[in-house]
Amino acid sequence: GVFAHLEMLEARAREADLKQTAMEQRKEQLARLEARVQELRQQRDELRAKVELQEQGAEKEGVMSDPAQHSAQAVLEWKIRKVKSTLQVFYLTGISGKLSKQGVCFCISTAYEGTYLDSYYLNLLTEPQVRIHRHSIPVFIPLEQIAKKYLQTDIRRFLSILSDHLNAYVGRRYQADQLQEHFSDRIEGTMQRNSLCNLLVFNYNPSSKSKTFPFNARLLYGDLCCSLPTEVVVSCAPAAPAALAETAAAHSDLFRRLALHKAFGSFGSARECVD
Repeated sequence: GVFAHLEMLEARAREADLKQTAMEQRKEQLARLEARVQELRQQRDELRAKVELQEQGAEKEGVMSDPAQHSAQAVLEWKIRKVKSTLQVFYLTGISGKLSKQGVCFCISTAYEGTYLDSYYLNLLTEPQVRIHRHSIPVFIPLEQIAKKYLQTDIRRFLSILSDHLNAYVGRRYQADQLQEHFSDRIEGTMQRNSLCNLLVFNYNPSSKSKTFPFNARLLYGDLCCSLPTEVVVSCAPAAPAALAETAAAHSDLFRRLALHKAFGSFGSARECVD
């Protein structure tokens, strides 16, 4: 019995070491990805600054100061240069595009935590004015409102905001999918969520050892360009012990700061258990 107990302790120690090593590797990988993101953002900002300087120089030269004084060919060439500059700026931000006979076709690639997810396509016509021809943007993304505000005046701003909406949406959906896939034993039934994944409701237990689900969570993502909730309500039964109420408050704060599946992962690492 003593040797068996020692073997069990050694096995647990090895398992703990493996988990610790895996966690450290994930942290290192995340740090590398975050550094890469910062590097790409810096390159993007530098490219934006260069393009703006080029456009200012072109305007000073009078390329578009008086379109009536220039031929249609000169105006068209100026538009093409502007579109190419836009494509160059967005290449490092997950947005790529190519010129077509009638306009421009953009591809917006989305990712979350270094995992590439979906790609969405947007075909714009440029004559007689810029307008959306075809697209694969989900119907619940406010494309028309964004286009009405920015498409005619600032195409870069339009694409940037649209990309923010799409990346935030897939980030929220990815978190919900990861939670349902890896922590289904801690959730009662199926999580309730809408198409935009900006409202999540579920009953849960932070411990996989219990068959009861004393906590109810309601996560609202008021900022549609963000993948973290703006409002979190975690509640338990009115007659629950004070310790459960304190735990619910702690979980509420955790859900605001961490991705949903990472918050549940921290429950396991902290060995939280609710009877």
